[in-house]
Amino acid sequence: MHPKALLDACSELVKRALTFEHPADSVVSYFFRENRYLGPRERATLAETTYTVLRKKLLFEGLAHSGSGARERRLAILGFAAVLREQAKKEGKVKNKEGQDSETFIKAALTPQELKWLAACDGIKPEELMEAHRHNLPEWLVEPLKAQVGDEFWALAESMEKAAPLDLRVNTLNDKRSDLRKELEKAGIKAEPTPFSPIGLRVDGKPALAKVDAFNRGAIEVQDEGSQLLALMLDAKRGEMVVDFCAGAGGKTLAIGAAMRNTGRLYAFDVSGHRLDALKPRLARSGLSNVHPAAIAHERDERVKRLAGKIDRVLVDAPCSGLGTLRRNPDLKWRQSAKAVQELTLKQASILESSARLVKAGGRLIYATCSILPEENEAIAEAFSAAHPEFVPLDAGEVLEQLKIADGDKLCSGGDEGRRYLRLWPHQHETDGFFAAVWVKKA
Repeated sequence: MHPKALLDACSELVKRALTFEHPADSVVSYFFRENRYLGPRERATLAETTYTVLRKKLLFEGLAHSGSGARERRLAILGFAAVLREQAKKEGKVKNKEGQDSETFIKAALTPQELKWLAACDGIKPEELMEAHRHNLPEWLVEPLKAQVGDEFWALAESMEKAAPLDLRVNTLNDKRSDLRKELEKAGIKAEPTPFSPIGLRVDGKPALAKVDAFNRGAIEVQDEGSQLLALMLDAKRGEMVVDFCAGAGGKTLAIGAAMRNTGRLYAFDVSGHRLDALKPRLARSGLSNVHPAAIAHERDERVKRLAGKIDRVLVDAPCSGLGTLRRNPDLKWRQSAKAVQELTLKQASILESSARLVKAGGRLIYATCSILPEENEAIAEAFSAAHPEFVPLDAGEVLEQLKIADGDKLCSGGDEGRRYLRLWPHQHETDGFFAAVWVKKA
């Protein structure tokens, strides 16, 4: 594809994504369905350009003021150049099928005026930038993060501008991690054991997993290491009654079902039948027969009432701002707001309250989010503990220790010993940002 045509396509995709009417991944997918002629490498460049613009939006908008032409083209040029240079850095002097390296490709796409402007932008030193152009975060989010992480703020901001690694969960129902690692290596996919999860593999690059036998037979699933740890912390046993209360597409559901060795009964509840539909093909590949997806109307649905006091373990992966996933979903920081987060906390508290009724005496309850904001995490957990003395908080560090999770203490925060809650950060743990609180109901 000619460089100018590829840049034009980038500009159009960036323009659509910046309306923020729909999630960026949906916008990208729809664009690719509209333009089926695009090859794999072109799709990768288009997607990465769009996500780079979203990650560095404030910086690129600041630089774009000195350029000319359509705003989305100026932003796309900055993202396009950054992506091509990153590809060259990773792969050496990358050449496309026409034999052009990244610098030649950029030059072929731009006018002389645009090349001069891009060179001027590249000449600006990081220390010369405004603070907002360095962290690329909305103003409402900056102070809460600084208050939490202090001197680590800039490391966190930098980490959230990078793409997340690709983590896989091994389906331990039928396979071992060591065997899957060897199998992937034979397929040309380099994978290393995840640092903390004993059932995870971290893959180098973004291979086409749909073409891999291990994926098609359900031996592996794409799942962030942090998400794997949440499922492990539930510690579901053979023969138990378990509920994944906000199951969504069922990533944690499948991990829990495998941990139960395909025994007992595992309910996957969600208010979205559409999200649960996405679980069906994954469930078919997994080989699990103990999973029972069920769409519910709301957290006080009749199904929930009928199971009150009967469930051994309940995982509440509550709907949240998703700000812990900015490496994967950079548009969220521009689509969320302080007001939206406040509204979410009311829903989170209500869902936790209702789901807790399911837990039987001696049962375990976990509240989790993929948010990094304390009002969605510690504040919800502490309010629940204060209102429900029948639920005894468990030390997350101790739970991880019992599960033989390596360096579990490094994954925790809060309480007198700093081990009360699971608290994962992209800049510290190379996972998405996750939170989890654990309770056991008094017998």
